[in-house]
Amino acid sequence: MKTPIVTIGVCVRNNASTIRETIESIKAQDFPLELTELIVVDGQSEDETLDIIRESLEKAVIKSKFFSEHNGLGYARQIVVDNAEGKYIVWVDGDMILSKNFVSILFKFIDSHPEMGIVKGKQALEPGENLLATLEGYSRVAGKMVDFTSKKAVGKVLGTSGCIYRTEAIRQAGGFDRNLKGYCEDWDAELKMRATGWLLGAIDARYLDYERHQLTWKNLWRRYWLRGYHTHYFLHKKPGIIKHYRMFPPAGFLVGLLQSRVLFKLTRQKKVFLLPFQNVFKLTAWYVGFFRSHRQSYQPRF
Repeated sequence: MKTPIVTIGVCVRNNASTIRETIESIKAQDFPLELTELIVVDGQSEDETLDIIRESLEKAVIKSKFFSEHNGLGYARQIVVDNAEGKYIVWVDGDMILSKNFVSILFKFIDSHPEMGIVKGKQALEPGENLLATLEGYSRVAGKMVDFTSKKAVGKVLGTSGCIYRTEAIRQAGGFDRNLKGYCEDWDAELKMRATGWLLGAIDARYLDYERHQLTWKNLWRRYWLRGYHTHYFLHKKPGIIKHYRMFPPAGFLVGLLQSRVLFKLTRQKKVFLLPFQNVFKLTAWYVGFFRSHRQSYQPRF
């Protein structure tokens, strides 16, 4: 086997309903599989996630490593960083579908821009299986329409999913914080990489993520409740990084209005004007989780 140039890091937990599509899209990449390695870190899945991955990789020409952990997402991502042989790490969640040239586009860009520490691909502006999933996916796309090379973007987060990291850069920055269990491990890593002089950016390499699947109000509430809960711990580490007035539900309504205008120009779909109301719902859940964590000693959940 040749030495890998690209490591694909997949941190999973209970992704049985989507992981087969994810692995198949990795196998279908036009970037040479013999120059790719796959590192899977499983967070104690209670479904058939690992069985499906192993079955899908049975005849694949790709070097694979498997690890297990129960300490949360920051810990899982650091396992990938510690064991990566590739010069670059592409982060793929267990509910993503990559376009065929996704890895090659990211690789060619970051390899020709030595100042870049992280480069993110863009989520495709595609409708989900229901209105809620469509609005959530569109909102994510609108939220990433930012010049991440600007210093003003320090409060914006690329997120790990769909990103290529320069392995040297994340190691130089000290890696991921193993104590960040559920959310904000990506933001923390990005801040550290900026601080060591690396640039961050986004380019046109497309992927689909889980927002294409059914999404319920209950699932959406829990997702943002957990974000608020875990962010409380992160703010002890980075006090002042989040301006609370921007997280109030009324502020979410205003952000939703701005996003709606942008998205309507792109899609001509009137349903995007429901985004302000969905944002109010999400930020209400965020604050309930945040204050729950504030009132008790932080109990990490993953």
